[in-house]
Amino acid sequence: MRIGLLTEGGYPYVSGDAGLWCDRLVRGLGQHEFDVYALSRSERQEAAGQVALPPQVTRVRTAPLWTAEDDGVVHGRRARRRFTEHYGALVSVLCEGAPADAGTDRSGPQADRFGNALYGLAELARDEGGLVGALRSEGAVRALERACRAPGALGTAREARVPDLLAVAAHLERALRPLSLDWYADDGGDGLGSVDLCHAASGGAAAFPGLLARHFFGVPLLVTEYGVRLRTHYLGAGAAVAPGAASASGAAPGPVPESAPAVRSLLAAFHGRLAAEVYRQAACVTPGNAHARRWQERCGADRAKLRTVHPGMDASRFTEVGDSPDAADPRTLVWVGRVEPAKDLVSLLHAFAEIRKEEPGTRLRILGAAAGAEGEAYLGHCRMLAAQLFPDEAAGPHSVGDNPVSFEEIGGPEVPGPAEAYAAGAVVVLSSVVEGFPVGLVEAMFCGRATVSTDVGAVVEVIGGTGLVVPPRNPRALAEACVALLRDPGRRARLGAAARARALELFTVEQNIAAFHGIYLEIVSRSPVRQGILDAAGEPRPFAVPAEAWLPGRWTGLGGRAVPRHPSGWTAGPPVRGTAAARGSAATSGPSSPRATTPVPAPVVATEGAR
Repeated sequence: MRIGLLTEGGYPYVSGDAGLWCDRLVRGLGQHEFDVYALSRSERQEAAGQVALPPQVTRVRTAPLWTAEDDGVVHGRRARRRFTEHYGALVSVLCEGAPADAGTDRSGPQADRFGNALYGLAELARDEGGLVGALRSEGAVRALERACRAPGALGTAREARVPDLLAVAAHLERALRPLSLDWYADDGGDGLGSVDLCHAASGGAAAFPGLLARHFFGVPLLVTEYGVRLRTHYLGAGAAVAPGAASASGAAPGPVPESAPAVRSLLAAFHGRLAAEVYRQAACVTPGNAHARRWQERCGADRAKLRTVHPGMDASRFTEVGDSPDAADPRTLVWVGRVEPAKDLVSLLHAFAEIRKEEPGTRLRILGAAAGAEGEAYLGHCRMLAAQLFPDEAAGPHSVGDNPVSFEEIGGPEVPGPAEAYAAGAVVVLSSVVEGFPVGLVEAMFCGRATVSTDVGAVVEVIGGTGLVVPPRNPRALAEACVALLRDPGRRARLGAAARARALELFTVEQNIAAFHGIYLEIVSRSPVRQGILDAAGEPRPFAVPAEAWLPGRWTGLGGRAVPRHPSGWTAGPPVRGTAAARGSAATSGPSSPRATTPVPAPVVATEGAR
């Protein structure tokens, strides 16, 4: 197969999100070809360079989301009328509310209107060569203003002032930049029309090109979300527009009032509608955990399309710790992660004060670096709190005191890596109040460590029955669970062994790659055979067609007539070799294999085809 891997701010950039997962996926599926279509988030990210790519990556195409030069396209009267019609319809839907609002149907007329307007803009962009100037024009702002003032618009939309309208128009211009890319050529050359499957590494902007590839060429779309992008937008809704986002007039603005109620409402409606459209058009959606799956269902994803695929992690770094005898100090608790307020180390320190009352010799090692300026301030606060709760203890009047709480960074001589960090204690603690997929918890499970965690995010799904789970922001419950494990070495050993077995079964790189390999085959097997994908020599592009598509019978794809399609798609009959529909044996024979170039009118007998 030829897979179009769609990323935003990720692979193949060195500083990209989920770059390690994408690299493992591409290298693990060496039997397929990958075309990478990457959207960058900043100039700094592009300047940092790209990672070394494996040979199965045949093409890399990049485009910036952080800037867009004026394409110089001047629209005529008819094109301006088309733009006003489609853009006006799109913003009218936004003024009526987000899909998550009560009483709003995610799959009803509003969803159809949003999709029709979006694809209408896409067709206009392809016909005219781009929409950069139009999206920055005064006409776009006026269309947005008319939609906000129209009868039936939400009260928050009606209250939008001129600065609010400019902020929303600037955000929409940035979000709709993928419409103007040259990735949607219809010649079957180096565009998305030449792939057999689009795999978006996240929702939002990364899935946008996949939507258009499905609309223009019928390419099936697979969306993987380990962190739901709509949730990310909601959590960061109070931030200003990213630097580099152009205003409606084309000038680079300063911070815009995204915290204004009208701006928040309209942008939430846009991202909610876009997420619902992505879920509706995707052939399959793969959340990384049940927490993300619930978000996707709430945002309009069809439950029948959802397939949970846990992130794949490299267990080899932790194998030695898990296999070796437990030599850790049985009285030491370990916390590993990035120091930030969401980790709630304050509750952990208060819980440790209760633990010290029950088990006076217990120690707590906090291993990790601060995350940004906010993390540095939070780390300083936690150090002061630890000094107040646990004054330095000395064995005698002539010895130096020692605090039972230590703050350390991974990478030093005592703790050179994460595996050594987990091996330093008998119990690993997670005290977060907000968590997505708890990577650190899985690493501790690989090491065979008993864990005590707060019930947030996907913690319960990851732990199963192999660890203790307590409510968040409850120091007393956290202390009682830790004391129970500290006093029972046999229970610690049993839970650690069960945790390691569960992690090796569910969260390894191998299971992740195997899951996506099966999903690729399933999606392509259910997709109709597409036509017109030829290379410069007139030969069909390599792809995969399931064995079910090779059925006996006569075909009428001769003399310039179109090859018929079976209504059910995956049962489409055999393509006539030498025509644009011949897309079966290329997957097994390869692009350089000899192919017949003349039509063969005889019936084709059912064969195995490409696997």
